[in-house]
Amino acid sequence: QVQLVESGGGLVQTGGSLRVSCAASVGTLSGYSMGWFRQAPGKDREFVAAISRSGSVTEYGDCVRGRFTISRDNAKTTMFLQMSSLEPEDTAVYYCAASSYRTYPGRDRNGYDRWGQGTQVTVSS
Repeated sequence: QVQLVESGGGLVQTGGSLRVSCAASVGTLSGYSMGWFRQAPGKDREFVAAISRSGSVTEYGDCVRGRFTISRDNAKTTMFLQMSSLEPEDTAVYYCAASSYRTYPGRDRNGYDRWGQGTQVTVSS
């Protein structure tokens, strides 16, 4: 079964850019629909973006649309989230997720059954 590992988080200033990655430490991401979610302290886990197995379909949360881009490289078993025009409100732990049983869960958090450990993104004002 696939195991997910996020990387690339860190501290960035308002207006800056950052790219976080999700790799498979065990198994491959091929055949999984994937997603990114985030959770800030004291808040529920929030949908950020999703991508289909082939990468042809993408979807974004309202709070990040136009600023973030999700992509995947199945050959290298990696998924990416390119974040631009970052705001302090984007500060959160970012989690990647994979679905082994849904064709495309999209923003449905319950449709994912594989989760990474998360990577912290902090945007300073």
